[in-house]
Amino acid sequence: MPTKPTLLVLAAGMGSRFGGDKQLAGIGPSGEYILDYSIYDAWKAGFGKVVLVIRPELEADLRAHFGTKLDGKVEVVYCYQRLTDLPGGFTVPEGRTKPWGTGHAILCCADAINEPFAVVNADDLYGYGAYETLAQYLTGDQFGQDTFAMVAYKMANTLSPTGGVSRGVCRAVEGFLAQVIETHKIENDPAAECRYPDPATGAWQALADDSLASMNFWGFHPVLFSYLRLLFVDFLQYQRTAEKSEFLIPTVVDTLVKAGYARTRVLTTDEKWFGMTYKEDRAPLVDNVNKLVAEGRYPANLWA
Repeated sequence: MPTKPTLLVLAAGMGSRFGGDKQLAGIGPSGEYILDYSIYDAWKAGFGKVVLVIRPELEADLRAHFGTKLDGKVEVVYCYQRLTDLPGGFTVPEGRTKPWGTGHAILCCADAINEPFAVVNADDLYGYGAYETLAQYLTGDQFGQDTFAMVAYKMANTLSPTGGVSRGVCRAVEGFLAQVIETHKIENDPAAECRYPDPATGAWQALADDSLASMNFWGFHPVLFSYLRLLFVDFLQYQRTAEKSEFLIPTVVDTLVKAGYARTRVLTTDEKWFGMTYKEDRAPLVDNVNKLVAEGRYPANLWA
């Protein structure tokens, strides 16, 4: 029987644009966080463990929130992402307050994960079908240490009702990721498909509703941690003193793919993505969760 995969949740963000800790914002009918729904979907899809990478000051609130709700369902492990978690010989530059990025956050969990694992954001609601698709891949014959995976969404299923969004527009060749173009201010076009302003001219450009969008939903073999250790040292040597520099997992994946160390299988889903970047996103997210509860996708009291 294949080893159950692990879900790694990136929950150490500062929530500067939201104005607080989004990880602790209730959006469900019984006060559930987005994190509750992520764990619930992963558990139902066959994940056996959840690793939460957090700032130390969040642990008490999260432990109080979950209590014994997850006992007998999934194992939960807490890992810290601290600015001071650096390889020997490196120190935090004076004035640095910004976290080192998603690649560093994943690296902070190296001692907690020895099995295939997924990576998600704590403030994104990805949908059960996406977790099921990735769980099947991570436990299947096609998966290996040189075949990463990314769950891609249809662009129209990822847009925000509160304004334009930035997305990685993906191109796949024979099922593997070939290109990601970071595209900004994407929105619904009332008269057609999606659209975004040309960065040079400002003129609106059409974008097909079924264009593939990366939502930072990844699948990895634990060999990734070895690569992260090496690449993080390179990052610190050349970019450590830049105040807002970040060691990001999409950049890591791109580096490894271009170097021939890995390929990234593109898995597609018809699920709709819901997220919470700004305070204005909370009300529509609550409405969407209530709708999913009414449709029977989730219980009204998730862990009852």
